Amino acid sequence: MSAVIHHFVAHQLSINAQQELALVPKSTCFDVTPEIETLAQQINHAFNQKPGKGVGSFVENPDTEGEFDFKSSLINVMDAPDGFVSFSQAACKKLIKSLVQVGAVETGFVIFSHYEFLATEYLMIALLNTKEHVEINGALELTCKDHLDLAKMQLAVRIDLTQLKISPEQNRYISFIKGRMGRKVSDFFMNFIDCEELVDVKQQNKQLVKTVDAFLASEQLDKTEQHQSREIVSDYYKAKLEQGEDIELKELAENLPSESGRDFVEFNQSLENPMEESFQADRSALKTLAKFSGQGGGISISFDRKLYGDRIEYDQSTDTLIIKGIPPNLKDQLSRS
Repeated sequence: MSAVIHHFVAHQLSINAQQELALVPKSTCFDVTPEIETLAQQINHAFNQKPGKGVGSFVENPDTEGEFDFKSSLINVMDAPDGFVSFSQAACKKLIKSLVQVGAVETGFVIFSHYEFLATEYLMIALLNTKEHVEINGALELTCKDHLDLAKMQLAVRIDLTQLKISPEQNRYISFIKGRMGRKVSDFFMNFIDCEELVDVKQQNKQLVKTVDAFLASEQLDKTEQHQSREIVSDYYKAKLEQGEDIELKELAENLPSESGRDFVEFNQSLENPMEESFQADRSALKTLAKFSGQGGGISISFDRKLYGDRIEYDQSTDTLIIKGIPPNLKDQLSRS
């Protein structure tokens, strides 16, 4: 299903002749062509695929006296959409100020995409760089062109405008990429939109995997039933990641077996520290659902969960892992050592 694009504009951050970070603004939105629709959907898809996103809301009463107030300006432009370009330009100026305050230098194209997808209205803001690629034309001649490097998108935020209008009290209408390893996006990108993180998405996903394991064990299911249940959770995760939607515990509970009469939601609520009722899916949880893995002391081991108790056994008393049926390539290496 395609998205409906309402506004799409891009501005450039570059270094000027004075070696200062400056804005090169675009004066109008792009016409909504099939190419723009494709690009907007590609940006949204790239955002959905990014792991480790944060969730939050606008800061209450931000210290923006005499300055650009992102939240109030956003609400105003939603009521008067003709001012979208002016809003985006003013937002970029605040982004530059946030960058200067932390001593960071980021150049590239700042994309503002206002669109509707599956009856939900969003505003996506992403800072993208370009990458050179080589093309061969019909005359077999080589040409070099630049394209937006979506694969390396590290700075992006998506605001659920529908939730902001309908249920702002939930404080989870903003999601954002946390940034590169060793650096927090909150240093400038969260300050730029006056956002605060309220939900640790990665921790919620880790907790879900552990809670699913505990729930299946409490239902006294056999190995086959447990594996089938994890496959259900895994398929549910994949669908949510593809659609960019949140994990909903009530929705997930409807697909999990309940032999004791207590469903997954009730089991979660009985825990000392229950999970949120809904949160963003993190791709790393898929691997944990499907495999056991670990490394340390020069050893790295990973195997499918369904093999545990069959071809692979663990003796806790001797801290020994027994593997029956070693992979042929490993067996060959061992036999020749």
